[in-house]
Amino acid sequence: MFRKTVTKAARLMARQPARMTALTALPRAMTSRQQAPAMALLGRHFATATPATTTHVNKPKTSLMLEVDDNPGSLQDVLKFFWKRDINMTRIESRPTKGTSPDYSFFIDFDGRPGDEGVDALLEDLKRHCKSMMILNEKKVPWFPRKIADLDMSVAQTLDAGDELECDHPGFNDKVYRARRDQLTEVALNFRQGQEIPRIKYTPDEIKTWGLVYERMQDLWGKYACDEFKYILPLLETNCGYAVDNIPQAQDISNFLKECTGFTLRPVTGLLSSRDFLNGLAFRVFFSTQYLRHHTMPLYTPEPDICHELMGHAPMFADPAFADFSHEIGLASLGASDEEIERLATCYWFSVEFGVCMQHGEKKAYGAGLLSSFGELEYSCSPTRPAGGEDVFPEYRPWDPYQAAKQKYPITTYQPIYYVAESLTDAKERMREFCEDMKKPFHARYNPYQQTISVDRAVLCDSKNQKACK
Repeated sequence: MFRKTVTKAARLMARQPARMTALTALPRAMTSRQQAPAMALLGRHFATATPATTTHVNKPKTSLMLEVDDNPGSLQDVLKFFWKRDINMTRIESRPTKGTSPDYSFFIDFDGRPGDEGVDALLEDLKRHCKSMMILNEKKVPWFPRKIADLDMSVAQTLDAGDELECDHPGFNDKVYRARRDQLTEVALNFRQGQEIPRIKYTPDEIKTWGLVYERMQDLWGKYACDEFKYILPLLETNCGYAVDNIPQAQDISNFLKECTGFTLRPVTGLLSSRDFLNGLAFRVFFSTQYLRHHTMPLYTPEPDICHELMGHAPMFADPAFADFSHEIGLASLGASDEEIERLATCYWFSVEFGVCMQHGEKKAYGAGLLSSFGELEYSCSPTRPAGGEDVFPEYRPWDPYQAAKQKYPITTYQPIYYVAESLTDAKERMREFCEDMKKPFHARYNPYQQTISVDRAVLCDSKNQKACK
């Protein structure tokens, strides 16, 4: 059906070569290689580009449905009016007209609204030359950030603040520890997008806790971490101060990542909703906690802490393939339904958190949940048993987002199932295919120069934060 549709549309355009400057191809989301100004620290060179002139991110759009005659060149006759009125089309899609008619309906989105200069004249042109024309309602979607400053609203919806501890938390009865958590929570609460991340003066207990985890992981990283992680970690030690006796500062890491792949860190008080967390990835922003696990149990944490964020996640965001992989998930999450968010979050769990890939004929970890856990890293990748304190092997399945998205998983025990990709590039390409197949009413693009999201059709956010999305 798709091939027939494309052929039909091409025939309707075929009377003469089109000079349709108003209709431009929409490229894929810009990759990290296009975004990053340089990557000298990783021994690579990235070309720089002059930012193109773009329309304002909040410029309104109009959606139309047109029906044209089944004649060669009829679509060309219609599209020339957009060029004539200097109106930019952002999306065009063809579908067979319902019933037995051989005609085709075209769904077109363009910049502007009825009442704007040129738009009313365009609509009159189309009414005269099309068999039918209908202005469509805006598509209602859940709220999503359109500019990077909107992430301030996302972090305001923290599900579990860092200063709120469950009764079984190791630090629940430690007043000094809880006061420290309150202090770090306040730092994250006061942060606004665009500011420098405040530098934290870590206590001797915190540095000791970090050091115990960092030292314990060294040998395991050498055995079971993916090549990308092992390549980047020494660079973080040299450029950001990763060490057994030093906790690196988030701003230094953020600067490093930005030069590598365009990703940055943003402090957050605690757990966010899956939607808000994934939305941040669309802007190449990773939400990172600031607090450490309790010093009495340095090898255990019931929640993501700075050891997990900086040892597990941060190194991988310096790798272009992994960064693009995460960015794809983020873009797909924008305006997605609750059901699609759940599927994306599950894919994230089995990849960014607990992903395994094949390298040199062996299983290697690229997921942060593995790279920051000495027990599960060995359990997931060791070819022998016992490993990670367990005598049994987990189940390994080929990385398939369509299947992974439906798989249930535990959050307090080792994973019984791991999805194994052929490589990080393979993981990214399969995830991209999955995201492109998602049922969404629009396509989103990230502009790394303006740090904004543009969409190709008229949407209306169905939430209390509607004004930020229109």
